[in-house]
Parts: sequence; C-alpha cells; structure tokens
Amino acid sequence: MKRILMQTTIPYDADDWHIGRFSLLRDTLADMRGGDGAPLFEVTMRDRDPLGAPDSVLSTLDTSDYDELWLFAVDVGSGLTPDDCGAISRFRWQGGGLMVARDHMDLGSSVCTLGGVGAAHFFHSKNPDPDPTRCRIDDTITSDISWPNYHSGANGDFQQIEPSLPLHPVLRDATSADGALRFLPSHPHEGAVGQPENDNSARVIATGRSKLSGRDFNIAVAFEPHDDIGPAIAASTFHHFADYNWDPAFGAPSFVSEAPGHALAGSPEAQRSIRLYAKNIALWLSGYPL
Repeated sequence: MKRILMQTTIPYDADDWHIGRFSLLRDTLADMRGGDGAPLFEVTMRDRDPLGAPDSVLSTLDTSDYDELWLFAVDVGSGLTPDDCGAISRFRWQGGGLMVARDHMDLGSSVCTLGGVGAAHFFHSKNPDPDPTRCRIDDTITSDISWPNYHSGANGDFQQIEPSLPLHPVLRDATSADGALRFLPSHPHEGAVGQPENDNSARVIATGRSKLSGRDFNIAVAFEPHDDIGPAIAASTFHHFADYNWDPAFGAPSFVSEAPGHALAGSPEAQRSIRLYAKNIALWLSGYPL
C-alpha cells in the first residue's frame, strides 16, 4: 500500500480552505482498490503547523515513508519555509510523487521555491508568466482579484477541458469515445501554470477556456519521472479538488462571494470524470500502471 500525505500550507482555520474541505478527494483515493481487493492508498490529511517555524512534517518529508504529497497551497505567500521547500524538493529528487495546486493571483505563492515544480506556477507578484500577453485580468466579476484569474465557470459547475497530445496517462478515460477525460470542476478565477523554461521533463497536458474572455489557459503541467526524480503535477487551482467544487452543499469559507452553480450535480458523466482525474493522478504519481 502506498502512503499519500494531503496537506495545506495554512494552520487550521475553520473559516478558510483547511484540509477538511478536501474530504471527498480523500474518500475517493482511500476507496481505491487493487485487483486483489486490497486498498491501494493510505491517506493522511493535515494542515501545517503554526507559522513562524518549519512545519514538523513537511520539513522532514524526505526522511518520511510517504510516497506522494498532495500539497494545497492556500496561503498568501508565507505558507512554506525554506526548510519545508528544501525537504519537499529532496523528497521528489528521491523519487517521491508530488501534486501542487494553487489558485488565483498570489494565492499559494510560497510554492515558488519548490525545486522544479515551483517554476511552473506563475503568480501576480512572484514568478510572473513569461508571456506578457497573459498577464492581464480575465475574471472581471470579482473586482478585488487581479491576474492571473481565469474564469472557467461558477463553483459547482464543470468545464470542458482540452487534453494536449500526446494524451497524458492522467487524462485517460477508457469509457470515452476518444479515450480522454473531458470534464473538471470550474472556478471563477483559476491561477496560471506553464512549462518552466529549460525543463524538457515538463509539458502542459490540458487547457481550459475562459467563459468570459474566450482565452485559453493551462490547466495542468506534468513533470515526467527521470533518473531518480519522481513525477509531479502542477495544477492551476486547488478548486479542482475541493469539496465545495465537487458539491456546493459542503459549503465554503465566508469570504467566497460568488454564487455557486449546480450543473455538476446534474451530470453523472462530469462527476465520474472529475473523480477519475484524481484517481489517475494518484496512480501515476505512485508508478501504478494506468
């Protein structure tokens, strides 16, 4: 059985995106079974320790027995210390699998110094998108959020994505007509990810399209394992995995001002696609066949 650590970059706060708001993802991964019926994953969920010192788990991740880290960067810039980033980077250099998701503007910008994967995350004030034509506001509805903020739809709705070719394993769907999964949760202001310069192990594997501007934006970047370095995914928003986006009835922090949608609740196909995406990531990061 492989061990997955699901962790946020903030201490617990009932009125924020604490790790308890990703319970449906946890259940989805913990319920996965192998051919013999045995569980494939043991999932541990935690928020980070209080700020001002290295996190007791992240700062020693490279000496732990975890196989994957699913890191939800929900901080505003101070969620990871240099010790945390160093250990997470070493964890991947030693073969560990890493999924790092952030959100709009500067939300989650503490991930910038993560080895390799940090360079795939573009923020407003740190590591901005090298393409200046993409450094402009997309979501004009929530006026206090600046770029990057791609509007893929309301929380609780779903978006149709465009898989990049060649099709990456995390986007495979054997039940679809073309073998690719097509739906993920939507969010009013997704962040920006892209292939880091001079890193041939990484590529964009899927794109979305803004419902406001019609502009295409990157959904996810995959880093292929090579030598002793483990695989990784850089995701444009943690809302692809949050309970509120899978089912708005689970609620959101009080600062979420946008009205939710309800399209996902009426689409079993989109619900299945969303959970399959999470399962595929978990399998790929651990080296299980897909």
